[in-house]
Amino acid sequence: MTLSLEAEPAVAAELFGDRIDAARDFTRHLAEQGEELGLIGPLELPRLWSRHILNCVLVAPLLRPGRVGDVGSGAGLPGLVLAIARPDVSFVLIEPMERRVAWLTGQIEALGLTNATVLRARAEDIRLDAPLDQVTARAVSALKTLIPLTAPLLRPGGELVVMKGAGAAGEIANAAKAIARFRLRNVEVLTLGEGVLPDVTRVIRATVD
Repeated sequence: MTLSLEAEPAVAAELFGDRIDAARDFTRHLAEQGEELGLIGPLELPRLWSRHILNCVLVAPLLRPGRVGDVGSGAGLPGLVLAIARPDVSFVLIEPMERRVAWLTGQIEALGLTNATVLRARAEDIRLDAPLDQVTARAVSALKTLIPLTAPLLRPGGELVVMKGAGAAGEIANAAKAIARFRLRNVEVLTLGEGVLPDVTRVIRATVD
């Protein structure tokens, strides 16, 4: 059985604004190559827009001009989606796997993105020339594991903005020791996209002292 790509939801153009053409190109590229490259599962095409592309772009308003790292960028979710939506923000896409690094680099070139670079590394091995203003991640690991990988990359006052599922509040409770150790404050769960998409996007946001 051949699955077809989900039709573009009407709200996509509203969420991406004048960046919608680049979003369409990226979605098409991911649909054409994603399964073969192991970036998306075989059942994702009928929900690629709503579950992945639009799920990620909802985070764009939470970002501020500066330097944002996307840890475990993989297929470019959310890093490439956010780089498309926010040309005023500089992105460092952090990914250890060579095949995925090649995909990310190729997409940056194909989409003409001038605000994104790729760094091949594991988060725990990164040595940046300057700390980041914000860090994003999606479907990487539990918050208690993610905090030690991401918080050291941030400047004082920088933010974690990580995408999570329905168990986000529980992850915060389970990460109490890491939250204290890495001096996170204002830890909160944000629910995005209610009434906009069938499934909401949950984000854990926290500030690093």
